[in-house]
Amino acid sequence: MNEFTETKVQLNFATQKKSYDVVVIGGGGHGLSTAYHLAARHDITNVAVIERGYVGGGNTGRNTTVIRANYGIPEAVRFYQRSMEMYEELEAETDRWMMHNPKGLLWLCHTEAGVRREQARASVNQAFGTETVWIDPAEVKRLAPQVDLDPGGRGEMPVLGGSYHVRGATARHDRVVWALAEGAMLRGVDIIQHTEVRGLLRCGSRVTGVRTDAGDIAAGTVVCAVGGDVTSIADMADVRLPIRTHPLQAFVTNTYEQGFHPIVASGDMGFYLSQTARGEILAGQHIDPQPSFNRRSGIGFLSELSHRAMLLLPFLANLRILRQWTGSCDMSPDYSPIMGATGVDGFVITTGWGTWGFKAIPIGGHTLAEFIATGVAPALMAPFSLDRFERDRTLADRGSSGTH
Repeated sequence: MNEFTETKVQLNFATQKKSYDVVVIGGGGHGLSTAYHLAARHDITNVAVIERGYVGGGNTGRNTTVIRANYGIPEAVRFYQRSMEMYEELEAETDRWMMHNPKGLLWLCHTEAGVRREQARASVNQAFGTETVWIDPAEVKRLAPQVDLDPGGRGEMPVLGGSYHVRGATARHDRVVWALAEGAMLRGVDIIQHTEVRGLLRCGSRVTGVRTDAGDIAAGTVVCAVGGDVTSIADMADVRLPIRTHPLQAFVTNTYEQGFHPIVASGDMGFYLSQTARGEILAGQHIDPQPSFNRRSGIGFLSELSHRAMLLLPFLANLRILRQWTGSCDMSPDYSPIMGATGVDGFVITTGWGTWGFKAIPIGGHTLAEFIATGVAPALMAPFSLDRFERDRTLADRGSSGTH
């Protein structure tokens, strides 16, 4: 039970003031996490979060809620491992139920190349503190009895085994958003919804605030934490980002009896799915191949993903798709995030989250808040700086079925 449990505070969304120490553009998971950690860890409370729509209504509300750390390079494994640990602590810290559900993540292999890849991933994970083990087909069947070890019955894509990420989990995206938003507001942060940033204020080369459709706001630091339109905001600061935005689609079915426990993914077949607390099956696949800001869903996605998913999990043939949606994935050249300084004083960025932004919400906000408060990039965040491309220190990691 924390100090805010019995605090009787009417949480009203704010009207903007003329100036703040920090203005965060974007009221999704990363923007709210940054504001929350500025207030909770560094006592920086003169902060505004500016959201064009409503909090959590962008990519945070359009994802598939998987939490994991089974990446393929040391920098990513350490970063996401800490985020996974923070998710495990966040309910107690905020005194809000986020429906955090440890499930385990089963990443299946169907080719010899896939076997080698997942065995190597498991070794890297273990070396850097993440519990991922290689398992054989019999263990796959024990963990997920619904999996067909010979999809289609023709021996074309047999399940040869997989890596099992023991602490993989899910959580409710809207509950995560509101826990962080409430925690930030209770500490004095202003969250301003339905307000669009239309420009940045400048003094020489320095960014000194934002221009909104409700007036100008001065700021000591401006943080760009938007998803999908990040290049437009960066252009206002004359910052060119190596980002391309791709649509990523998902769907959810009607309910199925509880018992499909792990998150199941296949890089070779290019999809992943899990069961929600209500029994629905939530599924997604790779990003759409062409860059676009379009958030319309397509029948091609439904037919392609449904066919492959039913081969591996035949029980899906008896379910109906209830709804589908599309998010925007900001992809960097090496598929790793970009955080911190931009080369323009007063303008800080968090972007490039691709298909794994939800997983990083706690640690992303925590490390960026520390950078803003101290001017020094924390060790976990430092490798993901924008200047790594100029320094030829890229972090290539296509550690997601969504990037294939």
